[in-house]
Amino acid sequence: MSSPTVVKHEDQNGATVLGMLRWAIKQTVYILLLAAALFLSARSTDWWQAWALVGLGAASQVLTAALLLPDNLGLLIERSQFGEGTKRWDIGLAVLMAYSPHFIAIIAGLDRRYTGSAPLPLAVTLIALAVVVCGSLFTLWAVRANRFFSGVVRIQRERGHRVVDSGPYRFVRHPGYTGMTAYDLALPLLLGSSWAWIPAVLAVAVIITRTLLEDRTLIAELPGYPEYAQRVRYRLLPGIW
Repeated sequence: MSSPTVVKHEDQNGATVLGMLRWAIKQTVYILLLAAALFLSARSTDWWQAWALVGLGAASQVLTAALLLPDNLGLLIERSQFGEGTKRWDIGLAVLMAYSPHFIAIIAGLDRRYTGSAPLPLAVTLIALAVVVCGSLFTLWAVRANRFFSGVVRIQRERGHRVVDSGPYRFVRHPGYTGMTAYDLALPLLLGSSWAWIPAVLAVAVIITRTLLEDRTLIAELPGYPEYAQRVRYRLLPGIW
């Protein structure tokens, strides 16, 4: 007969494997949907900027796994699910924020297919690509620095949730959202679509809304966060907001 300790250990291993598998499937589907949003809406695969975006997205997920698997597997699993205590108001915002690049991609693809916006100079496209890369890396820096960087707003009491003030959190309180903002705003330039500015601006509005609501939640429910908010005054942009 197996001892309770062995059974518990096996259950933990099973939950870990299931969490990793869930995360891997979720991210694979995410990238495939991004590719579909780009190429099906444009009805063309002859679009190097779109290929660059899909490749960057895949590389970002691989890098995320490489950063978290060695010493922060718990966060990888946390980011694969809606944990206990997830704020109901955040579920819709989290989905909108996560899939905002897909909405931008669809509009950019339709623009390319039907209206054919005038191509931007290559230098502008390359600068936009650099901003997308930097935005992704800045977000990954925040993920690496904060072992509580969940995909949803919740106080992770079972994981010993506490304030993180290292890395990019020394400069702004929500650096992951800062990176996402730069990423979303650079996509219309990268994909060469003026119409794509509409979903991009809406995406930033969602980010700002979620930042405000998350900040209020953390101030009210996370010990030490009000003091941290006094030390680090800005939420997204140093010197601005």
